[in-house]
Amino acid sequence: RIVHGDFRLDNLILAPDAAEVRAVLDWELSTLGDPMADFSYLLIAWAIPATVRNGLAGADLEALGIPSVDEVVERYVAQTGGERPRNLDWLFAYNLFRLAAICQGIAGRVRDGTAASPQARSMAAQVPFLAEAAWSYARKAGA
Repeated sequence: RIVHGDFRLDNLILAPDAAEVRAVLDWELSTLGDPMADFSYLLIAWAIPATVRNGLAGADLEALGIPSVDEVVERYVAQTGGERPRNLDWLFAYNLFRLAAICQGIAGRVRDGTAASPQARSMAAQVPFLAEAAWSYARKAGA
């Protein structure tokens, strides 16, 4: 199956008048793989705070009209007919380590003076938090 590789809220264009996705952007990391990789990458938004790459942890989701992570999982299962993810902690650990590695690459570009994004420095600064969060989820999962 084709997977997006960077499936997150910032890469979606949502309908202005309905709860639906109109387009998925930013396909340069697409590849063949397990769709759970994309879905669990989307879910890490619920595992990190808003100060770190648009996270949702600690936000008043109900006041914002955003479903809980469990509600999102249930909707995913209902829409796909698939199984509920067995161990979200492992999936969160994997995706947070992956994101930490991506941000470490950005840190190298900041160091070398070749970073193009105005957010590069703040993304590079997230590496320690992301690595620690990933390790915390890995330990919760049994590592």
